[in-house]
Amino acid sequence: MPGIHKTGLIWFTKNLRVLDNYTLHRAAEDNDRLIGVFFFDPRDFEPTPYGFKKTERFRAKFLLESVAQLRDSLQEINISLWVVHGKAEETMPELIKDLNIQSIYLQKEWTREEADVLHSVQKSLPEHIKIKEIFDQFLFHPQDIPFSEMSIPKVFTDFRKACEKEALVRPEASEINALPKNNLLHNTPELPTLEDLGFKSFEKDTRSAFPFAGGEKEVQKRLNYYFFQTKKLGYYKKTRNGLLGTDYSSKFSPWLANGSISARQVYWQVLDFEKQYLKNQSTYWLIFELIWRDYFKYISIKYRDKIFLQGGILQKKYQWSNNLNKFNSWISGATKEPFVNANMLELKNSGWMSNRGRQNVASYLAKELQIDWRMGAAYFEAMLLDYDVHSNYGNWMYVAGVGNDPRDRKFNARLQSERYDPSGNYQNTWLQKTLFE
Repeated sequence: MPGIHKTGLIWFTKNLRVLDNYTLHRAAEDNDRLIGVFFFDPRDFEPTPYGFKKTERFRAKFLLESVAQLRDSLQEINISLWVVHGKAEETMPELIKDLNIQSIYLQKEWTREEADVLHSVQKSLPEHIKIKEIFDQFLFHPQDIPFSEMSIPKVFTDFRKACEKEALVRPEASEINALPKNNLLHNTPELPTLEDLGFKSFEKDTRSAFPFAGGEKEVQKRLNYYFFQTKKLGYYKKTRNGLLGTDYSSKFSPWLANGSISARQVYWQVLDFEKQYLKNQSTYWLIFELIWRDYFKYISIKYRDKIFLQGGILQKKYQWSNNLNKFNSWISGATKEPFVNANMLELKNSGWMSNRGRQNVASYLAKELQIDWRMGAAYFEAMLLDYDVHSNYGNWMYVAGVGNDPRDRKFNARLQSERYDPSGNYQNTWLQKTLFE
């Protein structure tokens, strides 16, 4: 009948993009009116028992920038983004009623906190509201890998080889056509400010290896620069263990973590680079890292809440300590190891740390100080711009010896420092004193 519209609500979570967004694409196929919503959940900014907030200022600012760009990009195709500073389960019922929503579309999540929020929302809504979850954060879609949920291998290499041989990366979702202008809402809420989320405004540290802003347009600029303008991708494998500067690695991970770009987009752009310029170990290695990212997501699907347990997925029993003095000395960069301290000060002052640094500081906390690794994981969650629940807990379990590394290795921070920072430039930069006379 004329005048009757099907109105869909796209609940944006960790998929803050318009391009290659299958959730948005599905909603556009099913409906003739679309509205987006994003929740700044106050629980994400509450203090933890360890004295820091669940999300600290760096990722909070990056998230605000990302959501602002999402709002602008959606506006260009005549979709309004309704931004809520509050809990989804408390606000969604009224929103559904006021906007005459019939269906809700969101990216499929499965970890505990996200699942709990969705369950609370489901309980708060009328039964006729359909909720459609779409798997959209993988390189290899769950339907395309050669493993069932419970048969995901314990060793990454087995997973990688089977997926490389038998799974295909799906094409990017096609761009959706702009909706009629009358689809736009008037008087949508303003984004909260950094102060609204409980932080003071701040300037970025000039020493940071990640000086970039959040958002889909920002990551597209970064990708174009790193791949096609400078061709740094062609050297990635040689430089990826770097410590200083913006270009030793792609730096895509913060945008991947909040979904400003998809793993598929990066993959197809790597293949485009290979066609235009060269294909080598470096171009492969970026895809290799994307497969690692997938692997930790599949590990969390298989093991669910076990990734948050002290014994990890191996259920290994070690003598862990909760000594807060030792933990705080690690946080503040006041341990006996200058290389660990420099990395921890970089994290504290910029929200960023290199992959090499992360392995060393995590190993030091778990293996040298023998502190419960989950305290370190909680601090990384608070501080890292690129925090991703699956990679964070997967990597911490791995380093602590309760995850996917049967070798249970331990890093020697002194030797690592001599190998990766032989001149002491990195340590001097963050410790601000001469360590090597």
